[in-house]
Amino acid sequence: MRSLIQLCLFFLALDRVHSIKFPFHVRSTTGFSRHHTNGHGRRATINGTTTANPGTVPIANTHNAEYITNITLNGVSVPVMLDTGSSDLWVAENIPNAKDTGKAAKLSYAVGQANGDIWTAQLTFDDYTVNDQAFLMVTNTSSFSMDITAQGFNGLVGLGPNTGSVIRDKMDSSAGDSMINRIFSQNASTSNFISFILDRQGDPTQPYTGQLTVSEVVPGLENITSMTKISVEKVHKLTDVDQHWQILTDVNGVIGPDGNPIVIKSIAPAAPSGQLVAVLDSGYTLPQVPRAMSDAIYGRVQGAVYDVNSGVWTIPCDQLINISFVFGGVTYPIHPLDTSSSDFGMTDASGNPVCVGAFQPITSAFSLLGEYDMILGMAFLRNTYTLLNYGDFIESSTTSNADPYVQLLSMTDPTVAHADFVKVRMGGVDTSGDAAHALLPPSEAKTSPETAEEKKQEMQEKILSRWPYIFVGCLAFVIICVGLCVWRCCCRRKKGAAGGKGEKGGLEEGMLGLSGRKRDSYRPLEDSSPSMHGHNVSMQNLSLSGGEHGEYQQSYSVRY
Repeated sequence: MRSLIQLCLFFLALDRVHSIKFPFHVRSTTGFSRHHTNGHGRRATINGTTTANPGTVPIANTHNAEYITNITLNGVSVPVMLDTGSSDLWVAENIPNAKDTGKAAKLSYAVGQANGDIWTAQLTFDDYTVNDQAFLMVTNTSSFSMDITAQGFNGLVGLGPNTGSVIRDKMDSSAGDSMINRIFSQNASTSNFISFILDRQGDPTQPYTGQLTVSEVVPGLENITSMTKISVEKVHKLTDVDQHWQILTDVNGVIGPDGNPIVIKSIAPAAPSGQLVAVLDSGYTLPQVPRAMSDAIYGRVQGAVYDVNSGVWTIPCDQLINISFVFGGVTYPIHPLDTSSSDFGMTDASGNPVCVGAFQPITSAFSLLGEYDMILGMAFLRNTYTLLNYGDFIESSTTSNADPYVQLLSMTDPTVAHADFVKVRMGGVDTSGDAAHALLPPSEAKTSPETAEEKKQEMQEKILSRWPYIFVGCLAFVIICVGLCVWRCCCRRKKGAAGGKGEKGGLEEGMLGLSGRKRDSYRPLEDSSPSMHGHNVSMQNLSLSGGEHGEYQQSYSVRY
C-alpha cells in the first residue's frame, strides 16, 4: 500500500527543467553596444532605425532568433535575452563588488546548463533601480551547444511568474525574488504590467522597432488597453513552478492554410472542449505545437520534407502559407514570413536552400503534467503587441487580489503581409496561385513520424496530468482499506465477547448441578469440553484480530 501512494505522488520529485531555447544557430549577429545605457527620453538605434520613444526600452534582434536588451549590474551593462518563459536572471560574466550569498543553483535548458553561485548587486532596468537583486553568476558556458556571446547576449532575464524562480527557492525568501517582482513590489503605485513588441528583420515594410515598457504602453499603440483581457490559466498550487503565461484559444482557435480550423484535442484535462492552452514565450525561436497541428500546416505543401535529424519541417522558400490564431474573439493572422524562416541556412538533399517551417512539433518541451498544448514563441509574438498583467502574481502589490491577464493587439495586415512575402521570397512576381504552389489534397498529406520518446512522454502525460484524480483515488482506497480493517477488528472483538458470556453461563450451570440444586441440569464433567474448546477458539480469534489490527498501524509520510 505504501508503494501505491509513492507511485501516485512520485511526480512531485521531478526536476525543474526550463524550456528549450534557441534551437538553431543563426548566420550572423546584431546586438547592443556593451556600453548602451538606459535613460528616460533616450534615443537608440536598432536595425538602422532610430527611435526616441520616452519610457521604452529598446530591444535588439539577432536575425529573428533572439531578442535582447540591456540591464545594468553594479554599473556594468550586460546584454541579456528576454524570456517570458522563465523567471530567473543569470549573467555569464563577473560583476564587480557583487555580494556572494553562499548559495548555488543550476538552471537546465535543452541546449545546456547555467550553473553558478547566487550573488546580489544593484540592478538598473528602464528607469527602475533594485538594490541587492539576486542573480546567478555563470562562469562557464561550455555546456551550451552555442556561443551565446556570438549571438549577441551574455545572460538571460526571466519575465515569467515569480513562482517559477529557482533562485527564489534556493534563497527561500523574498530576497531571491525575480527582477520584475522586485520592481513591482517596491513601486506599489506602479501598474503591474509590462508590454513589448518584437520587430521582424527582412520585412520591407516593417513599421516599428523592438520595444519593451514597464507600467506604460508604447506610444501610438494605446489601443492595446481596449483589447479583450484574456485570463491566464493558473496551474495547481502544488505545481506552480510550472506556471507560465498560458491562455486559452477560442473554440476552433487555429486556422490552417486551407482556411479551415485545425481541430486538435487538448491534453490539458481542465481545458474546455475545442480549446487549447497556449504559452506565450519570447524565449522560443520556433513555436512548438502539437505534432498533428504542425503536420496540418506543412504536410500538404508540395516539396515539404520532415527532417528527422533536426526534428523540423522544411519547405520551398517561395511557398506562401497563411495561418491564424483566435484569442478572445479576435483573429490574429501570422505573417507568411513568420510561418517559415530562411534565417537558418538549411538545404535539401541536393544542396538547394530550403526554409524551416516555424511551427514545429512539440517534443522536448512537451508538458508531462498536461498543463499546456503549445508554446507560441517569437514567430507568433512578432505579429502582436503583447501586454502581460501580473495581477496577483505580485503578492505584495496593491493588486494582489486581481487575476493576471494578457492583452494582444494584432500588428499584421494580411494584405500588406502578402505583398511583403511576394517581394522578399518570390522576387516580386506573385506565383502563389499557380499549380506548383497549390496545397495537396488531404488524402496526399504527409505526416511526420512520432518518436519512441514522444510516445513514452504521451503515456507519462496521461498519468501525470491526472494526478489530482489519482491522488484522491489512492487516498480513498487507503481510507476504505483502513475502515474495513477497523470494522473487521470491531466485529471480531464483539464476537469474542459474546462467546465469553456463553461459556460463563455453562460453567455456572455445571456448578449448580454438582451442588445438587438442579440435578436435571447436571452434565458430566467431560461434557463441558465443547464449551471450553469454544473458549479457546474465541481467544484464538481475538489474538488473530489483534495481530491484523497491529499490521495496519503504519504511518505514511509524503514529502512535497
